[in-house]
Amino acid sequence: MSEIITALTGTQKVAVVLMNMDHELASVVMKQFSDAEAEVIASEIIQLRKVDAEIAENALTEFHEITRNSSRPGRGGHEFAQGLLEASFGAERAAGVLTRVATSMAGKAFEFLDSAESSDVLNLLEGEMPQTIALVLAHLRREHASAILSGMAPSLRTDVAQCIATMGSAAPEAIRIVTDTLKMGARTVVARETVEVVGGVQPLVEIMNRADAATERALLEALEERDPILAEEVRSRMLTFADIVKLESRDVQQVLRGIDTSVLAIAMKGTSGAVLAVIRANLSERNRDLLDDETKSLGPVRVSQVEDARAEVVRAIRDMEAQGTITVQRGVEEEYVN
Repeated sequence: MSEIITALTGTQKVAVVLMNMDHELASVVMKQFSDAEAEVIASEIIQLRKVDAEIAENALTEFHEITRNSSRPGRGGHEFAQGLLEASFGAERAAGVLTRVATSMAGKAFEFLDSAESSDVLNLLEGEMPQTIALVLAHLRREHASAILSGMAPSLRTDVAQCIATMGSAAPEAIRIVTDTLKMGARTVVARETVEVVGGVQPLVEIMNRADAATERALLEALEERDPILAEEVRSRMLTFADIVKLESRDVQQVLRGIDTSVLAIAMKGTSGAVLAVIRANLSERNRDLLDDETKSLGPVRVSQVEDARAEVVRAIRDMEAQGTITVQRGVEEEYVN
Protein backbone atom coordinates (compact mmCIF):
# COMPACT_ATOMS: atom_id res chain seq x y z
CA MET A 1 0.00 0.00 0.00
CA SER A 2 1.26 3.49 -0.83
CA GLU A 3 2.37 5.61 2.08
CA ILE A 4 -0.05 8.43 3.00
CA ILE A 5 1.50 11.89 2.60
CA THR A 6 1.31 13.84 5.88
CA ALA A 7 3.49 16.87 5.04
CA LEU A 8 3.57 18.92 1.85
CA THR A 9 6.04 21.14 0.07
CA GLY A 10 4.86 24.33 -1.60
CA THR A 11 4.60 22.70 -5.02
CA GLN A 12 2.76 19.72 -3.54
CA LYS A 13 0.22 22.12 -2.01
CA VAL A 14 -0.44 23.58 -5.45
CA ALA A 15 -0.83 20.05 -6.80
CA VAL A 16 -3.29 19.13 -4.03
CA VAL A 17 -5.38 22.24 -4.69
CA LEU A 18 -5.63 21.40 -8.39
CA MET A 19 -6.37 17.76 -7.63
CA ASN A 20 -9.36 18.78 -5.49
CA MET A 21 -10.76 21.36 -7.91
CA ASP A 22 -13.36 20.75 -10.56
CA HIS A 23 -11.45 19.56 -13.62
CA GLU A 24 -12.59 22.49 -15.78
CA LEU A 25 -11.70 25.05 -13.11
CA ALA A 26 -8.35 23.35 -12.49
CA SER A 27 -7.50 23.61 -16.19
CA VAL A 28 -8.23 27.36 -16.10
CA VAL A 29 -5.78 27.71 -13.20
CA MET A 30 -3.19 25.50 -14.88
CA LYS A 31 -3.19 27.74 -17.96
CA GLN A 32 -1.75 30.54 -15.84
CA PHE A 33 1.50 28.61 -15.33
CA SER A 34 4.45 28.48 -17.71
CA ASP A 35 5.44 25.14 -19.27
CA ALA A 36 8.33 24.83 -16.79
CA GLU A 37 6.02 25.42 -13.82
CA ALA A 38 3.43 23.05 -15.26
CA GLU A 39 6.08 20.33 -15.58
CA VAL A 40 6.98 20.57 -11.89
CA ILE A 41 3.35 20.58 -10.81
CA ALA A 42 2.44 17.69 -13.13
CA SER A 43 5.35 15.71 -11.71
CA GLU A 44 3.96 16.17 -8.19
CA ILE A 45 0.42 15.26 -9.28
CA ILE A 46 1.72 12.04 -10.82
CA GLN A 47 3.61 11.11 -7.65
CA LEU A 48 0.95 12.09 -5.09
CA ARG A 49 -1.15 8.99 -4.47
CA LYS A 50 -2.72 9.49 -1.06
CA VAL A 51 -2.77 12.72 0.94
CA ASP A 52 -4.07 12.88 4.49
CA ALA A 53 -7.51 14.52 4.38
CA GLU A 54 -6.62 17.07 7.05
CA ILE A 55 -3.38 17.99 5.26
CA ALA A 56 -5.27 18.41 1.98
CA GLU A 57 -7.86 20.61 3.68
CA ASN A 58 -5.15 22.78 5.23
CA ALA A 59 -3.57 23.24 1.81
CA LEU A 60 -6.90 24.32 0.34
CA THR A 61 -7.48 26.74 3.19
CA GLU A 62 -4.00 28.21 2.70
CA PHE A 63 -4.84 28.94 -0.93
CA HIS A 64 -8.27 30.32 0.01
CA GLU A 65 -9.96 27.79 -2.25
CA ILE A 66 -11.89 25.63 0.24
CA THR A 67 -14.64 23.66 -1.47
CA ARG A 68 -17.19 21.21 -0.20
CA ASN A 69 -14.94 18.38 -1.34
CA SER A 70 -11.89 19.74 0.41
CA SER A 71 -11.79 17.00 3.03
CA ARG A 72 -11.61 14.33 0.35
CA PRO A 73 -8.13 12.88 -0.23
CA GLY A 74 -6.62 14.21 -3.47
CA ARG A 75 -6.93 12.18 -6.60
CA GLY A 76 -3.62 12.08 -8.44
CA GLY A 77 -1.68 9.85 -10.79
CA HIS A 78 -0.56 9.88 -14.41
CA GLU A 79 -4.07 9.84 -15.95
CA PHE A 80 -5.25 12.79 -13.88
CA ALA A 81 -2.11 14.80 -14.74
CA GLN A 82 -2.51 13.98 -18.45
CA GLY A 83 -6.17 14.96 -18.48
CA LEU A 84 -5.49 18.21 -16.65
CA LEU A 85 -2.63 19.16 -18.97
CA GLU A 86 -4.63 18.33 -22.09
CA ALA A 87 -7.55 20.43 -20.88
CA SER A 88 -5.18 23.27 -20.05
CA PHE A 89 -2.77 23.27 -23.01
CA GLY A 90 -4.21 20.96 -25.66
CA ALA A 91 -3.11 17.43 -26.50
CA GLU A 92 0.06 18.28 -28.42
CA ARG A 93 1.53 20.69 -25.86
CA ALA A 94 0.45 18.43 -23.01
CA ALA A 95 2.29 15.50 -24.62
CA GLY A 96 5.48 17.58 -24.74
CA VAL A 97 5.17 18.54 -21.07
CA LEU A 98 4.54 14.93 -20.02
CA THR A 99 7.49 13.71 -22.10
CA ARG A 100 9.82 16.15 -20.34
CA VAL A 101 8.35 15.14 -16.97
CA ALA A 102 8.91 11.46 -17.81
CA THR A 103 12.51 12.08 -18.86
CA SER A 104 13.25 14.08 -15.73
CA MET A 105 11.70 11.54 -13.39
CA ALA A 106 13.22 8.54 -15.19
CA GLY A 107 16.69 9.95 -14.66
CA LYS A 108 16.18 9.71 -10.90
CA ALA A 109 15.29 6.01 -10.87
CA PHE A 110 18.85 4.70 -10.76
CA GLU A 111 20.65 7.70 -9.24
CA PHE A 112 21.80 5.51 -6.36
CA LEU A 113 24.18 3.73 -8.77
CA ASP A 114 25.84 6.92 -10.07
CA SER A 115 28.56 6.96 -7.43
CA ALA A 116 29.17 3.18 -7.44
CA GLU A 117 32.23 1.69 -9.11
CA SER A 118 31.50 -0.11 -12.37
CA SER A 119 32.81 -3.36 -10.87
CA ASP A 120 30.37 -3.02 -7.97
CA VAL A 121 27.47 -2.44 -10.36
CA LEU A 122 28.54 -5.49 -12.36
CA ASN A 123 28.46 -7.58 -9.19
CA LEU A 124 25.06 -6.15 -8.30
CA LEU A 125 23.68 -7.02 -11.75
CA GLU A 126 25.17 -10.52 -11.79
CA GLY A 127 22.49 -13.09 -12.57
CA GLU A 128 19.96 -10.51 -13.77
CA MET A 129 18.19 -10.93 -17.10
CA PRO A 130 19.65 -8.96 -20.05
CA GLN A 131 16.39 -6.98 -20.22
CA THR A 132 16.83 -5.87 -16.61
CA ILE A 133 20.46 -4.92 -17.11
CA ALA A 134 19.51 -3.00 -20.27
CA LEU A 135 16.89 -1.02 -18.36
CA VAL A 136 19.49 -0.01 -15.79
CA LEU A 137 22.26 0.90 -18.25
CA ALA A 138 19.93 2.93 -20.46
CA HIS A 139 19.37 5.33 -17.58
CA LEU A 140 22.86 5.65 -16.13
CA ARG A 141 25.36 8.30 -17.20
CA ARG A 142 26.68 7.22 -20.60
CA GLU A 143 30.30 7.06 -19.43
CA HIS A 144 29.30 4.93 -16.43
CA ALA A 145 27.12 2.63 -18.53
CA SER A 146 29.92 2.21 -21.07
CA ALA A 147 32.40 1.11 -18.41
CA ILE A 148 29.90 -1.43 -17.07
CA LEU A 149 29.07 -2.75 -20.54
CA SER A 150 32.78 -3.14 -21.34
CA GLY A 151 33.25 -5.32 -18.25
CA MET A 152 30.67 -7.90 -19.27
CA ALA A 153 31.28 -11.23 -20.95
CA PRO A 154 30.94 -10.86 -24.76
CA SER A 155 27.77 -12.93 -25.08
CA LEU A 156 25.99 -11.07 -22.27
CA ARG A 157 27.24 -7.74 -23.59
CA THR A 158 25.64 -8.46 -26.99
CA ASP A 159 22.36 -9.54 -25.35
CA VAL A 160 22.24 -6.36 -23.30
CA ALA A 161 23.13 -4.13 -26.25
CA GLN A 162 20.36 -5.66 -28.33
CA CYS A 163 17.89 -5.18 -25.46
CA ILE A 164 18.83 -1.51 -25.08
CA ALA A 165 18.38 -0.87 -28.80
CA THR A 166 15.00 -2.60 -29.00
CA MET A 167 13.62 -1.53 -25.63
CA GLY A 168 10.13 -0.08 -25.52
CA SER A 169 8.29 1.60 -22.66
CA ALA A 170 8.70 0.22 -19.17
CA ALA A 171 5.74 0.39 -16.80
CA PRO A 172 6.22 2.27 -13.50
CA GLU A 173 5.58 -0.93 -11.55
CA ALA A 174 8.33 -2.77 -13.47
CA ILE A 175 10.82 0.02 -12.79
CA ARG A 176 9.84 0.09 -9.13
CA ILE A 177 10.42 -3.65 -8.81
CA VAL A 178 13.88 -3.38 -10.43
CA THR A 179 14.98 -0.41 -8.33
CA ASP A 180 13.66 -1.92 -5.11
CA THR A 181 15.37 -5.24 -5.80
CA LEU A 182 18.71 -3.62 -6.64
CA LYS A 183 18.53 -1.27 -3.69
CA MET A 184 17.96 -4.19 -1.35
CA GLY A 185 21.14 -5.72 -2.75
CA ALA A 186 23.00 -2.43 -2.50
CA ARG A 187 21.49 -1.64 0.93
CA THR A 188 20.45 1.84 -0.15
CA VAL A 189 17.41 4.02 0.45
CA VAL A 190 14.34 3.40 -1.67
CA ALA A 191 13.82 6.09 -4.29
CA ARG A 192 10.65 7.83 -5.35
CA GLU A 193 8.25 6.37 -7.90
CA THR A 194 9.09 6.96 -11.53
CA VAL A 195 7.09 7.04 -14.75
CA GLU A 196 7.63 5.10 -17.94
CA VAL A 197 11.00 5.27 -19.67
CA VAL A 198 12.10 4.42 -23.18
CA GLY A 199 15.25 2.79 -24.53
CA GLY A 200 16.28 2.65 -28.16
CA VAL A 201 19.22 2.72 -30.54
CA GLN A 202 20.43 6.18 -29.54
CA PRO A 203 21.11 5.34 -25.85
CA LEU A 204 23.10 2.30 -27.03
CA VAL A 205 25.08 4.45 -29.51
CA GLU A 206 25.89 6.98 -26.79
CA ILE A 207 27.11 4.19 -24.51
CA MET A 208 29.20 2.56 -27.25
CA ASN A 209 30.69 5.90 -28.30
CA ARG A 210 32.34 6.03 -24.91
CA ALA A 211 33.67 2.46 -24.97
CA ASP A 212 37.19 1.49 -26.00
CA ALA A 213 37.85 0.51 -29.63
CA ALA A 214 38.09 -3.22 -28.89
CA THR A 215 34.72 -3.31 -27.09
CA GLU A 216 33.10 -1.25 -29.83
CA ARG A 217 34.41 -3.53 -32.60
CA ALA A 218 33.53 -6.77 -30.80
CA LEU A 219 30.03 -5.59 -29.97
CA LEU A 220 29.31 -4.43 -33.51
CA GLU A 221 30.56 -7.75 -34.93
CA ALA A 222 28.39 -9.70 -32.51
CA LEU A 223 25.33 -7.58 -33.29
CA GLU A 224 26.03 -8.05 -37.01
CA GLU A 225 25.78 -11.83 -36.62
CA ARG A 226 22.62 -11.64 -34.57
CA ASP A 227 20.72 -8.76 -36.18
CA PRO A 228 22.36 -7.23 -39.28
CA ILE A 229 19.69 -4.54 -39.68
CA LEU A 230 20.08 -3.38 -36.08
CA ALA A 231 23.87 -3.47 -36.36
CA GLU A 232 23.74 -1.31 -39.49
CA GLU A 233 21.49 1.24 -37.78
CA VAL A 234 23.83 1.41 -34.78
CA ARG A 235 26.87 1.72 -37.04
CA SER A 236 25.24 4.48 -39.11
CA ARG A 237 24.70 6.60 -36.00
CA MET A 238 28.12 6.15 -34.49
CA LEU A 239 30.85 8.73 -34.91
CA THR A 240 33.94 7.22 -36.56
CA PHE A 241 37.34 8.32 -37.78
CA ALA A 242 35.94 8.50 -41.33
CA ASP A 243 33.39 11.08 -40.18
CA ILE A 244 36.12 13.69 -40.30
CA VAL A 245 35.06 14.17 -43.94
CA LYS A 246 31.72 15.51 -42.64
CA LEU A 247 33.36 18.46 -40.89
CA GLU A 248 33.80 21.94 -42.27
CA SER A 249 37.41 22.74 -43.18
CA ARG A 250 37.88 25.11 -40.26
CA ASP A 251 36.57 22.39 -37.89
CA VAL A 252 38.97 19.80 -39.33
CA GLN A 253 41.81 22.24 -38.76
CA GLN A 254 40.81 22.71 -35.12
CA VAL A 255 40.71 18.97 -34.56
CA LEU A 256 44.07 18.32 -36.23
CA ARG A 257 45.79 21.07 -34.24
CA GLY A 258 45.35 18.99 -31.11
CA ILE A 259 46.57 15.67 -32.56
CA ASP A 260 50.22 14.64 -32.45
CA THR A 261 51.68 13.95 -35.91
CA SER A 262 52.82 10.44 -34.94
CA VAL A 263 49.29 9.55 -33.78
CA LEU A 264 47.78 10.97 -36.96
CA ALA A 265 50.17 9.00 -39.16
CA ILE A 266 49.14 5.74 -37.50
CA ALA A 267 45.43 6.64 -37.65
CA MET A 268 45.70 7.22 -41.40
CA LYS A 269 47.08 3.74 -42.05
CA GLY A 270 44.74 1.93 -44.45
CA THR A 271 42.08 4.66 -44.46
CA SER A 272 40.20 5.81 -47.56
CA GLY A 273 41.52 8.27 -50.08
CA ALA A 274 38.71 10.69 -49.19
CA VAL A 275 39.81 10.81 -45.56
CA LEU A 276 43.46 11.20 -46.53
CA ALA A 277 42.58 14.07 -48.86
CA VAL A 278 40.58 15.93 -46.21
CA ILE A 279 43.34 15.59 -43.62
CA ARG A 280 46.14 16.65 -45.94
CA ALA A 281 44.12 19.58 -47.31
CA ASN A 282 43.66 20.98 -43.83
CA LEU A 283 47.27 20.80 -42.66
CA SER A 284 49.81 23.57 -43.14
CA GLU A 285 52.60 22.84 -45.58
CA ARG A 286 55.03 22.37 -42.71
CA ASN A 287 52.74 19.90 -40.93
CA ARG A 288 52.11 18.02 -44.18
CA ASP A 289 55.87 17.57 -44.56
CA LEU A 290 56.12 16.35 -40.95
CA LEU A 291 53.25 13.94 -41.55
CA ASP A 292 54.86 12.63 -44.73
CA ASP A 293 58.13 12.02 -42.89
CA GLU A 294 56.30 10.26 -40.07
CA THR A 295 54.33 8.12 -42.52
CA LYS A 296 57.47 7.06 -44.44
CA SER A 297 59.19 6.01 -41.24
CA LEU A 298 56.32 3.78 -40.18
CA GLY A 299 56.71 0.06 -40.67
CA PRO A 300 53.93 -2.49 -40.22
CA VAL A 301 51.48 -1.34 -37.55
CA ARG A 302 49.21 -3.55 -35.48
CA VAL A 303 45.48 -3.15 -36.07
CA SER A 304 44.98 -2.37 -32.39
CA GLN A 305 47.45 0.53 -32.66
CA VAL A 306 45.57 1.95 -35.63
CA GLU A 307 42.26 1.63 -33.77
CA ASP A 308 43.68 3.35 -30.69
CA ALA A 309 45.08 6.20 -32.78
CA ARG A 310 41.78 6.66 -34.58
CA ALA A 311 39.95 6.55 -31.27
CA GLU A 312 42.10 9.45 -30.05
CA VAL A 313 41.06 11.53 -33.07
CA VAL A 314 37.40 10.56 -32.58
CA ARG A 315 37.57 11.53 -28.89
CA ALA A 316 38.89 14.94 -29.90
CA ILE A 317 35.99 15.36 -32.35
CA ARG A 318 33.43 14.27 -29.75
CA ASP A 319 34.87 16.56 -27.08
CA MET A 320 34.88 19.58 -29.39
CA GLU A 321 31.36 18.81 -30.55
CA ALA A 322 30.17 18.53 -26.94
CA GLN A 323 31.77 21.90 -26.18
CA GLY A 324 30.08 23.45 -29.19
CA THR A 325 33.44 24.25 -30.81
CA ILE A 326 32.69 22.28 -33.96
CA THR A 327 29.63 20.82 -35.68
CA VAL A 328 29.32 17.25 -36.95
CA GLN A 329 26.81 16.63 -39.71
CA ARG A 330 24.97 13.38 -39.00
CA GLY A 331 22.84 13.17 -42.14
CA VAL A 332 22.98 10.41 -44.73
CA GLU A 333 26.60 9.59 -45.39
CA GLU A 334 27.76 10.15 -48.96
CA GLU A 335 29.77 7.54 -50.81
CA TYR A 336 33.31 8.29 -51.83
CA VAL A 337 35.33 6.74 -54.64
CA ASN A 338 39.00 6.05 -54.04
